Amino acid sequence: MAPASVSFRITRNAEDLAETIHALSQRLVTLEQRLAAVELQASRQAQPEPEELASLDNVERLLQDCRHLLEIDVAPAEPAPVDALGHGGYSAAA
Repeated sequence: MAPASVSFRITRNAEDLAETIHALSQRLVTLEQRLAAVELQASRQAQPEPEELASLDNVERLLQDCRHLLEIDVAPAEPAPVDALGHGGYSAAA
């Protein structure tokens, strides 16, 4: 083999490698951009909207109010027995 032929092949292979590296670099940049976009979208979906948070807080307050009212209704003395006519707390004979 002539030295010029070997030199040409080395140069050609180096150019091919440079083109391949450039193409891979471009693909890597594109993939990094797509990854950043997907991560941004995922983080937006993971963060609830302020209106949704306000609505959930309101529902939680309503539930607490209902529980509080139920505790107040249950807390007083036991209900008086009810007679057949629906009267409670006293007898009809008295």
